Amino acid sequence: MTQKINDLRDRMIVALDVPTVWDAYRIVSTLGDGASFYKIGYRLAFAGGLDLARQLVIEGKKVFLDLKLHDIGNTVTEGVESLTKLGVTFLTVHAYPQTMRGAVEGRGEAALKLLAVTALTSYDDGDLKDAGYGLAVRDLVRMRAQQARTAGVDGIVCSAAETEIVRGVIGPDMVIVTPGIRPAGSAVGDQKRTLTPAEAIRAGADHLVVGRPIIRAADPRAAAAAVMDEIAGAA
Repeated sequence: MTQKINDLRDRMIVALDVPTVWDAYRIVSTLGDGASFYKIGYRLAFAGGLDLARQLVIEGKKVFLDLKLHDIGNTVTEGVESLTKLGVTFLTVHAYPQTMRGAVEGRGEAALKLLAVTALTSYDDGDLKDAGYGLAVRDLVRMRAQQARTAGVDGIVCSAAETEIVRGVIGPDMVIVTPGIRPAGSAVGDQKRTLTPAEAIRAGADHLVVGRPIIRAADPRAAAAAVMDEIAGAA
């Protein structure tokens, strides 16, 4: 285990991939004490999600702000410095060396943990080739994990399929967060590199991001409980 997680529920991060703050509050209310950690991405962040993040922190929830920042170093530094005031737990940046160094500078001594995104879970080798990369996904993930460790960020976001590779690169002290988690029997959707919750935990992931299988379930609370059962069994 790379870090002390006092509440097993913190290993499951529910992705609030919904269009409005009202929709997000409805999910949080429905899940109640069945979830303690929430992800806010682009869609919701641009629709009042930053204020929602502040409110969730006040209510004792943890927040993963998934903005995937990437810009010139100074701009990233200033942006991260502003975001430290929200009180969120995690913030993502793309795993480009200059971007990561800028984020670390902007974070300073704040408690915010910076996560570097290696390769999006919707990408496969063909997508990288189309984007001009000469590396396979696994090779790009390995390289960026090495660069992230050197830059001094706190953790990595990667597909669960690359978790073992990443852990071998970054060692035991950095956090691994894996999106694209799909419980057994659920639809893969636009994700191309997925694992079940139990598989991801056994591979060495610390936190699992689960969105559609919970928030679009007929009974979200039961769906979240099923994911937690898988996590607990594997952990």
